[in-house]
Amino acid sequence: MATFSSADDLPGEPISPWLATTGDDDRSVRTLEGTESVDVAVIGAGIAGLSTAIELRERDLTVAVLERDRIAAGVTGKTTAKLTSQHGLLYAHLRAEFGRRAASQYATAQEEAIDVVEDRIDELEIDCSFERVPSYLYSDTPDEVERETDAAQAAGIDASYVTSVPPFERAQAAVRFDDQAWFHPRRYLLGIADELRDDDGAAVYEHTRVTDVEPGSPCRLEMPGGEVTAEQIVLATGFPILDRAGYFARLHPKRSYVLGLRLEGQPPEGMYYRSGDSYRSVRTHRDDDGDLLLVGGENHKTGQGGSTTDRYRRLLRWARERFPVESVAYRWSTQDYVPADKVPFVGRVGPGAENTYVATGFRGWGMTNGVAAGRLLAGLLAGEQPPARTLFDPLRFTPKSSFASAVTENADAASQFATDWARTLLTPGLTSLEPGEGTVLRKGTRPIACSRAADGKLHVTSAVCTHMACLVEWNDAERSWDCPCHGSRFSPDGDVLEGPATDDLPTRRIK
Repeated sequence: MATFSSADDLPGEPISPWLATTGDDDRSVRTLEGTESVDVAVIGAGIAGLSTAIELRERDLTVAVLERDRIAAGVTGKTTAKLTSQHGLLYAHLRAEFGRRAASQYATAQEEAIDVVEDRIDELEIDCSFERVPSYLYSDTPDEVERETDAAQAAGIDASYVTSVPPFERAQAAVRFDDQAWFHPRRYLLGIADELRDDDGAAVYEHTRVTDVEPGSPCRLEMPGGEVTAEQIVLATGFPILDRAGYFARLHPKRSYVLGLRLEGQPPEGMYYRSGDSYRSVRTHRDDDGDLLLVGGENHKTGQGGSTTDRYRRLLRWARERFPVESVAYRWSTQDYVPADKVPFVGRVGPGAENTYVATGFRGWGMTNGVAAGRLLAGLLAGEQPPARTLFDPLRFTPKSSFASAVTENADAASQFATDWARTLLTPGLTSLEPGEGTVLRKGTRPIACSRAADGKLHVTSAVCTHMACLVEWNDAERSWDCPCHGSRFSPDGDVLEGPATDDLPTRRIK
């Protein structure tokens, strides 16, 4: 079996099939220049942002969508693209911590989201490989699976307790959710963006980076090319770029990894998920070159957990032990935010932020949660009273289910902050750095981040995250600087790759 000494040795194209098969499509990119005034400005053109935008247009509100990169090029373009209401061992937790009614509301929101996607695909005639399939959550703890099955059924889901699943790994029990789905998420969202572009009441701007948000009446958004005035704002950016409710203490970032594999023979039917700290996700995608098996897992807190190259290595080893792997076509990673109480934050962003709303904390289950968030937010902004608004309210108080988790995560962030600063202050100057390597060291009393590109060029920036002054860590597989406290990520040159940071890392000099 091959071994990999660095990210350069890893097999597969370092991109998801969703991005590889759509690329920088032939649609013209419209960047905001000047000023614009709309009813609602939506920051982020992933599944939550664009779902919100199209729902708002159906309520006759004018909308501008502002995207830092390209449509669905962020987390949505790096998902495994499961449209399922099965979100790990969740429904027993919801029933115990929030009550039966809340569990039912959550289930209804997710199941309706699948139907909404299917209906939009039919209405807009989007070719995005949508297919209804069963989804399985499997475990070696039958009692745990039985409780989850019972809770899911009580919440209104078509769930059943089964054994002898999955076909590729021995497990004692599983819960099966019928009538779930998979699809190609970027093709779906490009279809929605086309619909919005053809609408006089909507605009979609790409390569338009929002640098400042001013809540109020009206609200104002600033960006290098201009300004947007809006009656209301939606933050659909992963971690909210405006924090008025302590999200930094109530969410923690996690990264996970996916391989797109070609097999010798037929892949398994359906979608499979093994819960736990070392989770595994398996699903099939049918593309123009044949079937791809998508295998995901190896999650860890962003900026922590050692070599990310090693995580790809372990994931491939696991897959080869269970499947006749012919080749690795793709490899990629993604980042999600996990709320302390396991329920997303969808609603008003917080005190002192008038007319500003947020959608975040999807825990890796953003395909249905993003669609559900769009429906909920559009209803709230249009003056409606959606039934699930209290469950998803970002200002909810759930000490029973979230206190211990929040304390643990914040203690971890504080410990990481102190440890990294102490280590860096004791780190001498640069001695040697091989291509693909990065390190944080001290220049006087200032931490600096040094990395060497494949061509030998040395890149040097500040190592202090521009969000809340934590020190960044080198990600050897993605060649990025990742913040271990709140998940901001930067390129070797210091450019922001994802927030909550909005400012780049300043350039530094070694000498």
